[in-house]
Amino acid sequence: MKHLITSALPYANGPIHFGHIAGVYLPADIYTKHKKMQGQECIHISGSDEHGVAIMQNAQKAKKSYQDYVNKWNKTHFELFQKYGIEFDFFGQTSADYHKEEVLKWFDALYEKGFIEKKAEDQLQCQDCHNYLPDRYVEGTCYVCGYEEARGDECPNCGEWINAVKLKSPTCKFCHSKNIEVKSVDQWYLMLSKYHKEFRHWFETTSKDWKKTVTSFVDSLTKEKMVDRAITRDLDWGIDVPLNEAKGKKLYVWFDAPIGYVSNTKEFLKQSGSNQDYLKDWWNNSETVITNFIGKDNIIFHSIIFPMMSLASERVHAVSNLPANQYVNLEGKQFSKSKGWYIDADKAVNEFGTDALRYYLTTLIPEMNDSSYTWDGFEAKINNELANNIGNFVNRCLTFFYKNWKEGIEGERFLSFFETDDFVQLQKQVKHINELLDQVQIKRALEQIMHLGQTANTFFSDRAPWAQIKEDDQQAQETIAHSAIYALTLGCLFTPYLPQLSSKIKAYFGELDQKMTQAIYVGDFELLKDYVANGVKLVKKPKGLVKKIDSERIVELKAELK
Repeated sequence: MKHLITSALPYANGPIHFGHIAGVYLPADIYTKHKKMQGQECIHISGSDEHGVAIMQNAQKAKKSYQDYVNKWNKTHFELFQKYGIEFDFFGQTSADYHKEEVLKWFDALYEKGFIEKKAEDQLQCQDCHNYLPDRYVEGTCYVCGYEEARGDECPNCGEWINAVKLKSPTCKFCHSKNIEVKSVDQWYLMLSKYHKEFRHWFETTSKDWKKTVTSFVDSLTKEKMVDRAITRDLDWGIDVPLNEAKGKKLYVWFDAPIGYVSNTKEFLKQSGSNQDYLKDWWNNSETVITNFIGKDNIIFHSIIFPMMSLASERVHAVSNLPANQYVNLEGKQFSKSKGWYIDADKAVNEFGTDALRYYLTTLIPEMNDSSYTWDGFEAKINNELANNIGNFVNRCLTFFYKNWKEGIEGERFLSFFETDDFVQLQKQVKHINELLDQVQIKRALEQIMHLGQTANTFFSDRAPWAQIKEDDQQAQETIAHSAIYALTLGCLFTPYLPQLSSKIKAYFGELDQKMTQAIYVGDFELLKDYVANGVKLVKKPKGLVKKIDSERIVELKAELK
């Protein structure tokens, strides 16, 4: 099997916060690293979403060209992801020429097959500044839930896909006027209604193992019918509609953005010098599993719109799995930079390091329900779990090893572990962790790794090698040898989650063969048996692996939010 993994294209219009990281990019990164540790052929694709009204508004406010504006955010986002150890095989831009080329192929295919048609559309127009108000150029009260800051494309509160004309008390985002009227304008529509039967067949056969939060939502929106949606706008930033009668109109952002997964795959293969074809070998390959990691605000686009576009155009296969997550809040409230309810993700990682934040954010992945980042929770998780459970065990075990047997411990002390019930249970746990990750149960898999860490702690403490060594040196050696196998296994299992901590643990054992660490990761210990048969020597003196969080600093950070 091949695995084509995508992360929702971050909108090039502002900073990435913890909700984005925990909801989309960290789970996708962990899952990708997991698949690569299993030895599977796998690529992780993302990039900036760089068109749309909000970008135009803010570029104008910043007095920058649209291109300069999106380039800045593309670079900023990519650099932040690097600091968090979030890796992409390719991170592209939807403003690039290669993307435009791919998008036009999709438009042509859908247009020729009759799935794009012209219609007269009612659209809001401000009577004071005379601008048409598509999507995020207008704001008002949601006609479904009553939320007063609904946008012209979506309600952030209830998730409704908004018809801007139906908004209550609409306000122009250009000049803040409420003097708004409805006008008739020609636009081109994606005819989802024509593909309803085929979509439902695909959805009902493909989504059986998807999250219930996704399937119930999609089912409610598409069971009876699918609504046609305009894919063009009267804007001056975006991809030109390739029709003579649509001069001056642009393809709107929600149509072109998801195609970025495909165009970025093509560009990745080109830039990497691969002889693989992006369609034949990846997007249209029956052996490829396509997994889209998204937040719940993107469910409509990735579960209805993009699959319909994919299937109806016959350009690519539709998504195989859609692990959409809920929201991560901050101390119980939505992140809001404008209201000061915000943590600078860049400053945080510079202060606390990659592993501490990756660990805590993983525990917050909102797989079924919204979760909340709290500074008290961060301190407790790092100090009580990562430092005390994992860091303390590895440091105590390997420090005792290094102090008492600098020349190494002989092989038979290690090999005896593989004849015990402890090893049988260890192997079962490792395989279970892999199964959970295969099912994209990322939090549960981490909980099992931490449970294994507690098992290792208990094994080490119950045998008390500091007491054993006074009575029987060989028995103490065996305890440490067995404990070292636990430590190395934990180091391998942490590879997708905490790459820095994982590397530090493995480094104590010298230059390890990647095949062996990958084998350990999936629960195959045969290569490890060969490795330890001639004895094991630590290559350097162990030191503290996990820095504890200062309680006084947490008090300061909590005060900054008020």
